[in-house]
Amino acid sequence: MNTLAPSMTKDQITVWIVDMLHDMFELDKAKITPQSNLYSDLDIDSIDAVDIVVKLNQMTGKRIQPDVFRTVRTVQDVVDVLATLLQADAVNEKA
Repeated sequence: MNTLAPSMTKDQITVWIVDMLHDMFELDKAKITPQSNLYSDLDIDSIDAVDIVVKLNQMTGKRIQPDVFRTVRTVQDVVDVLATLLQADAVNEKA
């Protein structure tokens, strides 16, 4: 699995997240949509959520704040958090 690049679009991030969830939890990719609730639809528990944050930290080289991730409920929420983090990187690289 490749690392996330600051130039990635939300669609590319979504594909990356679907692949990550499939690889980490052996979930059916067809069942992972932006609207999928991580907890009720995909059966991800709090320990799994910590594993996801650790993986995202590794793949971005950034630290996702725990209080930010506590608000995440859907796959789209994860995409939005990553897109914001990556956009901040892109802005910092230009500065």
